[in-house]
Amino acid sequence: MVRFRRKTCIPVLAVLFLVLVVSVVLRNLPPEDSSPVSLVQPAETDQRDNMAHVKTTPMPLPVRPDRDPQLEETLRRFPPPNYYVHAFYYPWYGNPKHDGKYVHWDHPQLPHWDAKVAQGYPQGRHVPPDDIGANYYPALGPYSSKDPAVVENHMQQLRMAAIAIQRTDEVNMFTNVKYIIEKYGDHPAFFKYRTTNGKLLPLFYIYDSYLMNSEQWAKLLKHTTSGSIRDTPYDAIFVALLVEETHKREILTAGFDGLYTYFATNGFSYGSTLKNWAKIRAFCEDNGLVFIPSVGPGYIDTSIRPWNFKNTRNRINGKYYETA
Repeated sequence: MVRFRRKTCIPVLAVLFLVLVVSVVLRNLPPEDSSPVSLVQPAETDQRDNMAHVKTTPMPLPVRPDRDPQLEETLRRFPPPNYYVHAFYYPWYGNPKHDGKYVHWDHPQLPHWDAKVAQGYPQGRHVPPDDIGANYYPALGPYSSKDPAVVENHMQQLRMAAIAIQRTDEVNMFTNVKYIIEKYGDHPAFFKYRTTNGKLLPLFYIYDSYLMNSEQWAKLLKHTTSGSIRDTPYDAIFVALLVEETHKREILTAGFDGLYTYFATNGFSYGSTLKNWAKIRAFCEDNGLVFIPSVGPGYIDTSIRPWNFKNTRNRINGKYYETA
């Protein structure tokens, strides 16, 4: 009987050990284009864990907006800002203290386009402050983008990461560009890109640029039209969003100065698929365009699109960056 048990246990233990090894290997593999491995905890667990952290050790906010000598000394220990590394900063959050209500934190859960699939997932709006429209709970809590202390804190974090910032609006382009340049163009923090002919021009990222056809964009961005923004005080570097491969030629025809890929999910679009970047870069170099590939620490939006787990990319403690 003892011999039988030993003979039985040895192969069982071997199988269990093999399963353990395979599990560890799979957890450390970077996600592939077509079949990503989702290793992220459910949104509710992520939020509760982070909320507990916020209540016990909240991230401190600056007491006053003026310069702090001690802070300045701390920042000098970090690398200088890299003005060719840009982060998309979204100033659309609000809370009752500063805005009278929660804004964007109460984002609705978007239904799947297939009604049958949509029935299998939760719907409705999130209810802050405990339940927010994000898979990770912010260290500062559901803050307001109008809070100067919050903005100051975010800028400090970005400065420590040596990141420069840009933001823009795609609606009514000429009016918005004119407003931004006139209001902020002389500020020392306003980024300007040095062109090959030595000009220093502002740089604007145009999100969803493909929604307007290239002929319409050309009226604004080509030198050949009377309503062109080129060679005016509001001339700039305009960077279009590349989603599909056909957009490359449209971006060139429209008169854009470059393109960026935006999405952080490898394999989500043609532009965000890492294996395509060499071809995209070659196209840009051949046609005098600026190529700005976009990366992220990972991606998850199942708090907003609960059915979109296919496009989740686990951070793997920073290893996801290495795939780019």
